[in-house]
Amino acid sequence: PEWFAHLWQHGFETAPHRCWSWEIKTPDNSLSVRIPLVQGASGQGLSSLRNYYSCLFGPESDECITLLPDENQWDLGIKLLRSIPESHALRLQPLDAQSPWMGSLEKNLQRNGFWTRSVFCSANWYQTVPAEGFKKYWAERPSALANTVRRGKRRLGAAGEWHIDLHSGSGNAQDLEKAVRAYEEVYANSWKQPEPCRAFMPGLVQLAAQKGWLRLGVLWLNSVPLAAQLWLTTPLKANIYKLAYAKGCEKFSAGSILTAAMMEHAMDVDKVAEVDYLSGDDGYKADWMEKRRERTELIAIDRKKVAGWVWAANAISKSGSHALKKKFLKS
Repeated sequence: PEWFAHLWQHGFETAPHRCWSWEIKTPDNSLSVRIPLVQGASGQGLSSLRNYYSCLFGPESDECITLLPDENQWDLGIKLLRSIPESHALRLQPLDAQSPWMGSLEKNLQRNGFWTRSVFCSANWYQTVPAEGFKKYWAERPSALANTVRRGKRRLGAAGEWHIDLHSGSGNAQDLEKAVRAYEEVYANSWKQPEPCRAFMPGLVQLAAQKGWLRLGVLWLNSVPLAAQLWLTTPLKANIYKLAYAKGCEKFSAGSILTAAMMEHAMDVDKVAEVDYLSGDDGYKADWMEKRRERTELIAIDRKKVAGWVWAANAISKSGSHALKKKFLKS
């Protein structure tokens, strides 16, 4: 819930037209899960509360979701969905295609008169942590990567004093503020475009520190920050959220050295079960991660509403896909 609240408040250049919370209860009525939805503009239908800051979307809950709604609860939930304005069309992304919850959602939307289609959204590289921890993981990495890190450390040592700071938010507030300033300095000096929403990242760091998710790493050389990374870590999973290194220091491989250090901390100190590179099919990710999966978008059209057919006709016309048109009309 805190993620969605922060995204809504600080993560949009222009706020969506409206925001809704679609609620579905579990079979024993002990737990409600909510799917945050937005309407971008009149007539657009509903979509997930997400944008370029979001790497994965799913239902929010104050507890872990262990129970799937049964058919009766789904029927009630979908009846509630239909009462939300603009619910003739629903687009949710990026979703975990293997999630039982999302599979149940699509199945029950279809059972209640929705036409659905799942399409590719983005790639996701990830690493299952071996039982032996970082040592085993590192031994299995490509030799070129290990050599890059080794060579970079040697060059850093020859250039002066260097070290890595890793902040979790549990220490001195001034140290964390210094790390945030260092992150912003590195990001400004990197190849990346300026953040479209300037308050989002500093606010996310503060939120992550409060919730215990924060792992903010900075590599320093002679008191100058060369690389910085923000990871969001939960008891089971470390998410590599943002990373940057300063232009002109490529010979030091500061980004790779920092990634290796933070990977070791995640595996041997935090003892996570998985490290996730989040969205993107960048070539370098295959050096760090051994597994790849896909994130999907779920499109659902309400066949019981005329507006749903109109929306689908417009979407098919824009796509120019005869196969999609045939599939929709057949269903």
